[in-house]
Formats: sequence, C-alpha cells, structure tokens
Amino acid sequence: MTLMLLSYSYNELTLPTPLPIHAIQRVVQTTDDGWFEYPVHVYPHHTDYAGRVWHGTYISWMEEARVTYMQLLGLSFAELVAMGCDLPVVDLSLRYHQPLRMGDIALVKTRINQMEGVRMVCDYRIEQAATQKLCATAQVTLVPIDQEKGKIMRQLPPTVKQALTRLMP
Repeated sequence: MTLMLLSYSYNELTLPTPLPIHAIQRVVQTTDDGWFEYPVHVYPHHTDYAGRVWHGTYISWMEEARVTYMQLLGLSFAELVAMGCDLPVVDLSLRYHQPLRMGDIALVKTRINQMEGVRMVCDYRIEQAATQKLCATAQVTLVPIDQEKGKIMRQLPPTVKQALTRLMP
C-alpha cells in the first residue's frame, strides 16, 4: 500500500467568488405575511451526541437569518459597526417544540414584528423544511448602542431607520 501526501499552497486553491449583494437580492424569499426564509442544512457540528440539533445552534441560525436579511435589504452589519452603531440582543425568548436532526433541512423564518422607539423586536419560526413541522419559536429584542459612548442611542441613524422600515411587514 502506498500512501500519498497531497499538499496545496493557498495560491493553488481556487475559491468560489462570492456573489455581489445586488445579484443575491433577486432571490430573497419573503412570504405574504412578511417572513424571510433562510434554509440551513443540519450538519454534524450542529448536533449533540444523539444527532439532535444542540440548543445553542438555533440561536446562531436566528442571528445568521436576521443579519442576512438585513444585508440583502441594504443594511450591512459591518457598515453598521463602522458607523459606530451596534445592535446587541437585550432580550431573548426561545421555545423548543421538537428537535431537528442531523441531515434535516431547517427553514429559519424571521421578521421584525415591531419597532418600539429604537427597540427592534424580531420573531422567529424554525421548521423542518420537508414536513413544515414547527421545531422552535423565538422572539429577540435588539437595541442600537453608540459604541463610542457605550449607551443606547436615542435615535437610529437615518440609513439604519430606512433599512429597518423596509423589514416591517
């Protein structure tokens, strides 16, 4: 038996070119009632020893869906931070209904259900895509923080407010 060791330098690897945001915007899926749908494949690293999705993974998926949706509507989180604004979670409620398992496709649905002053309240539904069975529901509240002052902003920056308004059903 002969073993071969293959090595590649970084320059030899061909990485896929990411799609520019304007190309992706055409495939944004929202339902009639305002849900943004974000599919996720359940990989082994998402699961516990029993092959069920680990409880903290749902929170990561929710943030991925929310940040992706905001980016597709013109509000890049990186740009938000560059403007000196952050949107930390100040409240989170998560209810598990049934587990997702390794190999499943999850459908993470998100929408902003209300803006209270500068507070943004997001709803989530996580379903098993093939059966549409409800696996988890959640609600997350975020507030804008002025990074320099370390305090809650009294007003949203105009570009942030404009983008968030487009997220409302």
